Amino acid sequence: MAALLPSMAGLTERQNQLFFLFQSVIARSRPDGLAKLTDEDVAEAASACASTIETAAKGVLYEHTPTTLPAQKLAGELRALLAEARQHGATIYDREAAIALRAIEKGARMLTRPEDSTYYLSLMNRLLQVNHAAAASEGSPAAKTDITKPGSIIIR
Repeated sequence: MAALLPSMAGLTERQNQLFFLFQSVIARSRPDGLAKLTDEDVAEAASACASTIETAAKGVLYEHTPTTLPAQKLAGELRALLAEARQHGATIYDREAAIALRAIEKGARMLTRPEDSTYYLSLMNRLLQVNHAAAASEGSPAAKTDITKPGSIIIR
C-alpha cells in the first residue's frame, strides 16, 4: 500500500472512489486472444481516457487512442463504465474522472518493473483481493459494481 500512496496523493474522497471504481474495471479486464494486460497497457488506457476528457473540456471532441490492442480494449471498458454510471444517474464530474485516471496512469508507470510487466496489476489485485475465478463469473458479487444509486459510487 505504501508504494501506491504517492500516486494517490492529493486525491479527494470522491476521486479516491473513482480511482478504485476504475481499478475494479481494470482488475476484471481480460484482453482478447493470447494477449496479456500489462502495466504499460493500464497506463496507456488511463492516459488516453484522461486526455480525451481533458481535450473535451477545452471544447475539442477528439478521442485519444492507446497504441496496443489490450490498452484500447481497456480504454473502451473505462469509457463504458463512465457512460453506464451516468446512465444510471450517478454524478461523475469529468475533471474528477480525469484526475483519478491520471493517478492510475502515474501509479502504473511508477510501479512497473523491467523484470515484471504486471507488478502494478498484481499489487492492485492483492489490494482489492481480486479472486479471478470469481470475477470471471458474471453473476458473482466480485464482478459487480453498484452504480445504480445516484451520487454514490460503491464497489462490491
